[in-house]
Amino acid sequence: MNLIPADPVNLSPKNKLISVVSCFTAILAMAWVSQQFTLSTAYPTLVASMGASAVIVFIIPSSPLAQPWPLIGGQLVSAVIGVACAQLVSDKAFASAYAVGGSVLAMLLLRCLHPPGAASALTPIMASDPMAGTLGYSFALMPVGLNVVVMLMMAIVINRWLLGYNYPLFLQQSGTKKMSQDTEITPLQSTEVSYHDMEQALENMDRFIDVTPDDLSKLLTDVQTRKFKRHTGNITCGDIMVKNILAVEYGTEVEEAWKIMHHKKLKALPVIDKSRHVIGIITWHDFFKFINVATNETFQEKLRDFIRRTPDISTDKPEAVGHIMVSPVTVLTQGTHIVDLIPLMSTQGYRQIPIVNNENRLVGMVYQADLIEALHCQNFNLEVKN
Repeated sequence: MNLIPADPVNLSPKNKLISVVSCFTAILAMAWVSQQFTLSTAYPTLVASMGASAVIVFIIPSSPLAQPWPLIGGQLVSAVIGVACAQLVSDKAFASAYAVGGSVLAMLLLRCLHPPGAASALTPIMASDPMAGTLGYSFALMPVGLNVVVMLMMAIVINRWLLGYNYPLFLQQSGTKKMSQDTEITPLQSTEVSYHDMEQALENMDRFIDVTPDDLSKLLTDVQTRKFKRHTGNITCGDIMVKNILAVEYGTEVEEAWKIMHHKKLKALPVIDKSRHVIGIITWHDFFKFINVATNETFQEKLRDFIRRTPDISTDKPEAVGHIMVSPVTVLTQGTHIVDLIPLMSTQGYRQIPIVNNENRLVGMVYQADLIEALHCQNFNLEVKN
């Protein structure tokens, strides 16, 4: 029998250390600010439940329980209910039960469930004294309200600005949720799973699961990615890329680049610097986008005028590849598994991806046809084995 359960927090040692430092910093800032605004020694500067709030906000910031409204509403509503129970119910046992039950009911009805809020509801009851009286409703503002404001500010600064997490969640979901309602989660899935399917599946559980549809989507994508790698083996971009490809530099003339693409029948040319680091890419579209179709000349004449090098010192059109290239450009290393090409080429519209070595120098290019051929051959081999 295993007496030591599995670690409920699946974080790397580095992220665990970051979480500890974040909690320490947030509580320290909260205590300092509260001390500056404390007018009476009868009121505490910190609410003990803020320690639990720090754990939720900084260790599981993507949790629905850690978002601003649950943090603010859960703490403040529970504090008010706790004060009311302390003043209206003389028996501490019943007052405690009413406070916790009432705060949980209020948080569920107001959609601001935050477990530490129930602890805040108990604070006025535990602090009540027959001789000294009970904490008043101002307890909800000081220290609870002030603690919550400082905690939320620290959560946004640390999670969003310093660590780069998507916190608060509603800042992104409000703009992207509607767009992703009917889109596929990942091209690796054998069946189409939409954002709405994720939401419906979570609702059908009929119990609280501390995961968002976006988190569930990432988990599903990761699972299917691992499954794909297990079945296909270690096929990398370096295995299927086209080697010894032609490239141009930033200062290469547009006319020269056009001749290379036209004569070699290339769909794209990577743009590199002197060290062969990829700094951009040009395709046929990058030549055409500068053509003004509103004039009286034919398209062929306009294209020819654009491509041809201007003999004068001054010009009103791009003359170098660096002026028409797309930058920055997505690149993958030659050791990257081909599974990472699938979302880039199937959903993001990439037709070719430059491949670099460990020194970030250009070594090849993978085209959509190369990926399709590799996937087809692998599926054929799997069918033969089965």
